[in-house]
Amino acid sequence: IVGNSSTGCDGFDELFQPNWAPEHFECEGDQTKLTLDSSSGCGFGSRKTYLFGLTSVQIKLVQGDSAGTVTAFYMSSDGPNHDELDFEFLGNLSGEPYLVQTNVYVNGTGDREQRHSLWFDPTTDFHTYSLFWNRRYITFLVDGIPIRVFANKEESHGVPYPKNQPMRVLGSVWNADDWATQGGRVKTNWSHAPFVSSFRAFDIDACELSPETADVTTKCGQLGQYWWDRPSFNELGRRWSRQLKWVLEKSS
Repeated sequence: IVGNSSTGCDGFDELFQPNWAPEHFECEGDQTKLTLDSSSGCGFGSRKTYLFGLTSVQIKLVQGDSAGTVTAFYMSSDGPNHDELDFEFLGNLSGEPYLVQTNVYVNGTGDREQRHSLWFDPTTDFHTYSLFWNRRYITFLVDGIPIRVFANKEESHGVPYPKNQPMRVLGSVWNADDWATQGGRVKTNWSHAPFVSSFRAFDIDACELSPETADVTTKCGQLGQYWWDRPSFNELGRRWSRQLKWVLEKSS
């Protein structure tokens, strides 16, 4: 288990490595800055894979006119039949609200997108975005407040649930102006490049599983082995349920 593995730019290399366009990464104090320009975006991934737990990062999103851009924080397993949990922050025209799109892939199939509005401007300061994942449910959290819950309904409703494939923790900034802003009607204005999203305070508290480990259940799946398996996490709980209701009412 990795406990409180907080690292900033100085320790970024301990947990992560650039997946593409390493020249678009910049270190500034405790921040890792990801840059998008007309030549490329960039992305990083964790060196290890994890099954169940909590992973968090603080992000300050692209300021000003960010139309066409997407900043992503997500978890994903390898291969075509992958599992994936997504936070995607869809860029906007100056003065318009940022939209957050969440999605869950199981065995390579997604189509579970939901869009959420935030109760603050995510470009003026850092906010914490977290993915909590156990065998019962997945919770997408913003500053510790749930904005979406994906419950395990595999046995009751036959809905597939990600529980067997370890995932990497990933982040990226990229151009998606074919769909990201107003359905692709508003394109990226490259005169405003470079577009920069800043990441810091990475935290992974999860069951570490190297890809070659065959027995997933023994390593990460035994009941009561980790704190996220405690009975108190079998259900969402009163506080998270109340907060989720507040978020849903605010965005409706």
